Amino acid sequence: MPNTILLIDDDVSFRKVICFNLNQLGFEVVEAEDGYAGLDLFKSGDFRLVITDLKMPRLNGMEVLQQIKEHTPEALVIVMTAFGDVQTAVNAMKAGAFDFIPKPFDRDQLTLTIKRAAEHVKLIRKVSNLEERLINEKWQLIYASEAMDKLVSLADKISTSDVTVLISGESGTGKELLARRIHHKSNRYNKNFIPINCGAIPRELLESELFGHKKGAFTGAIAHRKGKFLQADEGTIFLDEVGELPLEMQVKLLRVLQEQTFHPVGSDESVQVDVRIIAATNKNLSEEVKEGRFREDLFYRLNIMPLSLLPLRKRSEDLEILAYHFLKKYNGEKKLSPSLLKAFRQYSWPGNVREFENMMQRMILLSDEKEIGVDLFRNQLEPVTGMSKLQLPPEGVSLDELEKEIILQALEMNEYNQSKTARFLQIPRHVLIYRMEKFGLKHGAENE
Repeated sequence: MPNTILLIDDDVSFRKVICFNLNQLGFEVVEAEDGYAGLDLFKSGDFRLVITDLKMPRLNGMEVLQQIKEHTPEALVIVMTAFGDVQTAVNAMKAGAFDFIPKPFDRDQLTLTIKRAAEHVKLIRKVSNLEERLINEKWQLIYASEAMDKLVSLADKISTSDVTVLISGESGTGKELLARRIHHKSNRYNKNFIPINCGAIPRELLESELFGHKKGAFTGAIAHRKGKFLQADEGTIFLDEVGELPLEMQVKLLRVLQEQTFHPVGSDESVQVDVRIIAATNKNLSEEVKEGRFREDLFYRLNIMPLSLLPLRKRSEDLEILAYHFLKKYNGEKKLSPSLLKAFRQYSWPGNVREFENMMQRMILLSDEKEIGVDLFRNQLEPVTGMSKLQLPPEGVSLDELEKEIILQALEMNEYNQSKTARFLQIPRHVLIYRMEKFGLKHGAENE
């Protein structure tokens, strides 16, 4: 109702005079005979501009003002006060009123105040629309495929609820991007979105990272620290690679899901939080449950609304639109040859959208021509695919055993020096330590 004003006053004759003047200015007016009726109308409608008398029976204008601002902070409220009652007007302005009009009113002052308020409402709406556009662009998922369209539509539909979401998909498919989109389309959009990679934090530090700690809780805890859950209070926490959580931490996460409470490390006091949880995994958590590596009760708590992102190789119709999106992002002047687009569709993209973006950025930087050709793409693929192809047995192989063997060989090659081994495997040192602990491998040398 952009040109509609809600008028609340218990004086019928005065309402008629105000309505006449507002109609003359081009506004529609909805009338309410007292504060209770006014609030009912306000909460059931979409009013952005309200005029209310302050002195009314049952519910006075100050209470009406406070409840309106609590319900819709961006709504503008103009209060009407008895002539000369300056202190009441000042108190109303402190409580959030946009302006005040003395009774009996001056027509010119009414006109000026209402026009100024109406322009302010337009400005608020314009800023809100601009912010919405920027949010949508920032967390925009680029796609053309029907499968992605259905997924994004479902994600948008559930965003306004507080339902727990579990996003599954291979690395690089855009799980965090989808999680951020859900948050920014939710009612929590103006609160924190706190991401944490559960697989990238050493086991002994994970509880402190999630739930915080008290000063002196352990060696090195020289001050109180807020954990990620407290940082995300009233907002959203994104638990990436939730399948990497050790079993003892899964129990504590389950409690947060059930009760929205936790204990910081070293504290006996329970902390209450209001947090929406979005989790993500590149593992099959159903299989992890069967193998005893993931709690069944936690899985069902997380899996209330499952969303599954397809790998890029299974939605090749998205490649062209992604290619032109990244071209515009990094250099809008270059072109892509038809043979290059065809080659994109023939490659499997094991690193998914992340690999595709990196490849596009690299080719744009290296190309000396206006049109990027297929030869440059093939040359860039060689370093990636030049590694000896693994010979996999026909009966299958354990991925964990394969990872363990690779880490063991890398440690042996680097004389069990953790820093050198981490650089060799192109992973952070703390991630290497976590993997070594997971597979029961000895730590070896701590430093260079």
